[in-house]
Amino acid sequence: MIFTQIDSPSINPAPSLPNSVTGSLQVFTSSERYFFTNVISQSLRIASHGTPVLIIQFLKGGINQGINNPIQIGNKLDWIRCDLARSPDTPNFNEEEIGSLHSLWEYTQKVVYEGKYSLVVLDELSLAVDFGLIPEKEVLQFLIDRPTHLDMILTGPQMPKSFLDLADQITEIRRLQP
Repeated sequence: MIFTQIDSPSINPAPSLPNSVTGSLQVFTSSERYFFTNVISQSLRIASHGTPVLIIQFLKGGINQGINNPIQIGNKLDWIRCDLARSPDTPNFNEEEIGSLHSLWEYTQKVVYEGKYSLVVLDELSLAVDFGLIPEKEVLQFLIDRPTHLDMILTGPQMPKSFLDLADQITEIRRLQP
């Protein structure tokens, strides 16, 4: 017995869809350092649905973590803090701290270009740029060149205008004065 499929024209053909999905760039900023709970919640929710997520915290330290000791939450969320003995709040860094930050920045670029993650959160990258530790032009080019499918979230104060101009969504957190 031979079965064949007969093509018949559809009365309502399916709409054509784009060939690829384009990721978005979101920015969450505040006038001061702020823990963006909604960004962390979003990351956890997305990872719980099976999507690979990476959170990089550039200026949070104090737990001896670094790129060699990532925290893994479930099997889809990797969380890495800079290997700093403290969480700096001034642009005064010693050579070891600068080296740790540069290692984290290089690692971030490497894993993003490998395409392993669907969402990458870069916490306080804007502050590292503001402190003069990572060149703004280098970060801007990285954001432009990121894989097209990748959703990326930048958080932090002193967000450069060039990052804001590139963003698809900007959320500013501010406190109401009584």
